[in-house]
Amino acid sequence: MKQSKNVRYLTQLALLTALMLVMANTPLGYIRVGVLTMSLLTVPMAIGAMLCGPGAGAFLGFVFGMTSFLNAVNGTGGLTAYAFQYNPVLCFVMCVVSRVLAGLLVGLIYRGLKKAMPARTKLCCVLGGLSAPLLNTILFMGSLVAFFYNMDFVQEQVAKLGAANPLVFVILTVGLQGALEAVLCTVISAAVTVPLKKVLKQ
Repeated sequence: MKQSKNVRYLTQLALLTALMLVMANTPLGYIRVGVLTMSLLTVPMAIGAMLCGPGAGAFLGFVFGMTSFLNAVNGTGGLTAYAFQYNPVLCFVMCVVSRVLAGLLVGLIYRGLKKAMPARTKLCCVLGGLSAPLLNTILFMGSLVAFFYNMDFVQEQVAKLGAANPLVFVILTVGLQGALEAVLCTVISAAVTVPLKKVLKQ
């Protein structure tokens, strides 16, 4: 029984990883919006975190982050490309470490919700799905402001937006993109996770 569960766990993780890599190399993964990109890679990360647990969420967050970091390295990542030129190590933290933490926290949040509301699977999946884009945005933009706010490129964007402080800059930069990303991730991840949990009898 334990071996069967391990095989199922690894199979689910492999499928979600493959999906994430496919999405990352198509327009579905990264949609450029101004200097930032709207990413739907939070969807498989959220599904994995809710289906397989915090460890799987962290691993899928790592895969997500590495695709973002590689985009920064090859110059296709928009703002992250400038961040990589400014400080590659801090760029790695912003792109990868923030996503690992996001995936881990989504799994922990979902686990906590299920313990608190064991009979409300749909609501738990909706809230778990919503936590993925929110945490991704908070941790990524928090890292951006903490590490790169004084970077010339960011200051140009601050002046262009007329942002009075870092918080206003984050709000104006994320804007409609962040709201749309949150809605899409929540709807898709919950719509996929709920029936899968029934099929898998979780």
